[in-house]
Amino acid sequence: MINKIIWLIVFFVVLIWSGIHPKDQLTWFLEVLPAVIGILVLAFSYNRFRLTPLIYFLILIHSIILMVGGHYTYAEVPLFDYFKEWFGFTRNNYDKVGHLAQGFVPALIAREIIVRKKIIPSSFWQFFFIICFCLAFSAFYELIEWWAALIVGEDAEAFLGTQGYVWDTQSDMGLALMGAVLALVMLSKLHNKQLDQLKVITQKKAR
Repeated sequence: MINKIIWLIVFFVVLIWSGIHPKDQLTWFLEVLPAVIGILVLAFSYNRFRLTPLIYFLILIHSIILMVGGHYTYAEVPLFDYFKEWFGFTRNNYDKVGHLAQGFVPALIAREIIVRKKIIPSSFWQFFFIICFCLAFSAFYELIEWWAALIVGEDAEAFLGTQGYVWDTQSDMGLALMGAVLALVMLSKLHNKQLDQLKVITQKKAR
């Protein structure tokens, strides 16, 4: 109960902060919208399909990444402006963190659903399907950015965050792929442990 309360406090504190005088109101709305949709889905599914603590934690981190990007715009996050100066980067690379997370977090969400619903029994095919799913998800998000640019015109530049980089779309998808692979390699054992613990708790409640 305490963990749930802390999760909600952190989420809404950062959400409220991000909405106070954001750099660009339209960009803020477009960036935080997935986080808001996400928390609604989590609230609706909490009693029916409660997730492992790891997944809730990762969703919170991903939401914060979106909110920070929405507040400053992805091209102007101050800390990454410093990194730009320190390391001699040609652009603010905060958006690359977002796209890495875009593969990292959905990979484990997909894994949780696949394992618990027993959709794919083979570990190899689970890995293959999750990687394909994350690439498809990343590609779909790039399409959303394209559609947003067509609808809103020049005002979508801050949302796109390309900063003049011609390979932005390809690098975004490459980072999502990298994030998905890293998540599965680094966290599968911890995830399995939490899935086993959740299974035991669910079985006890069912008795």
